[in-house]
Amino acid sequence: MKESNSKHRILILGASGYIGHSIYKELGPYFRTFGTYRTPRKEFETNKQFFQYNIEEDDVYEILEACKPTIIISTLRGDFNAQIIAHQHITEYILDTATRVIFLSSANAFDAYSKYPSYELDKTLSHSVYGHFKIKIENMLLRLPKKQVAILRLPMVFGVNCPRIQEIKSLISDNEAVEIFPNLIMNVTLDKKVTQQIHYIINRNKYGVFHLGSTDLVHHDEFIKEILAFVSEKKALLKHVFTTNDDRYLAVLPKYNKLPKHLQITSQTVLEELQK
Repeated sequence: MKESNSKHRILILGASGYIGHSIYKELGPYFRTFGTYRTPRKEFETNKQFFQYNIEEDDVYEILEACKPTIIISTLRGDFNAQIIAHQHITEYILDTATRVIFLSSANAFDAYSKYPSYELDKTLSHSVYGHFKIKIENMLLRLPKKQVAILRLPMVFGVNCPRIQEIKSLISDNEAVEIFPNLIMNVTLDKKVTQQIHYIINRNKYGVFHLGSTDLVHHDEFIKEILAFVSEKKALLKHVFTTNDDRYLAVLPKYNKLPKHLQITSQTVLEELQK
């Protein structure tokens, strides 16, 4: 049964991107759902629910005023400084309204900790520019009233036609090597599982920090080799990348803020879905 359309007005910032568009397709039938796109495309220009938004040039406030969302989902990409300014404007808007925000963060918020996997309440620390940027926005949002904020930290996200799979296929067809990291221990997830989890978080008014990775861990090289076995009949060239002599973890495991069993996922489920 579809929920009442009057329940929420949802704005997905970055709805033309891979994950943003998956979220739009999941939520669109149930809620009044708006989205932003950067590059002009006919399907977005003719969709009255979509707004063109160039993060470096446009003020997000105009879009917020135009659609007056009750929930903002941020899946933005682009210039980091421009994103920080946009999120500052979003926090001001949230303080003035009862709007909630769902921010898609990353396992890279923990990439300075390599000796163990990370849980929701662990202190964030990153050595990478990308991880450092995600932490900055997380900290900005965590200063807001806690019931208005959900931070979703994602591991590597896969899907049948996801950019990672497309890139692997392209490398194989061009006879270029696919990089694998033998010492990297990580967890993974599926695009459609993430969208179901977001739908649940919205319906149940959940807030706080969520780790949306698989409940088990995998070695990067073994996982990618399993994918290679079924994405192409042509044998792939492999480039082994050793960033360290020891195993290093880049995994976001759920522990304190677990979702129901049917919304949890294992790495095996990801592989099975990719083979369909």
